[in-house]
Amino acid sequence: MLRLSKLTDYGTVIMSHMARRPAGLHSAGEIALALGVAAPTVSKVLKRLTRAELLQSVRGAQGGYRLARAPERISVADVIDALEGPIGITECSAMVGLCAQEACCPVRGHWQWLNRIVRHSLDRVTLAEMSRARWRPDDVPVTLTLPRKAAPRVQS
Repeated sequence: MLRLSKLTDYGTVIMSHMARRPAGLHSAGEIALALGVAAPTVSKVLKRLTRAELLQSVRGAQGGYRLARAPERISVADVIDALEGPIGITECSAMVGLCAQEACCPVRGHWQWLNRIVRHSLDRVTLAEMSRARWRPDDVPVTLTLPRKAAPRVQS
């Protein structure tokens, strides 16, 4: 099963919450209270998203965090990358050199192709879409093909 960490789940929830008021400043305490997530967890996620330049931190008594870009310009893939690292459904589909069988693996190209499909799909879903109160799966068009790359051929 493919699964994101709880921290990444919280990150998408936090970013979607902030996308509802993209120009506003949000404190860790306000976010924690609004979402029912522990304040230390919210602070940890906010710091990591700031390091990844998805959020901006404003210091001071009236400070807080705000989105670094418009919600339409931040994808779910951006949030996952910031909190998990490169998206990879297998080790070899995200980074070269992590698997001893990499050089002779007959399905590596297939996994890389599937990884590009997953990545492409996550890139197409924005925070603006995630922050909608009444989101429906039909709101986001889904395609199973990628531009400029054909599916790998299966050798028989």
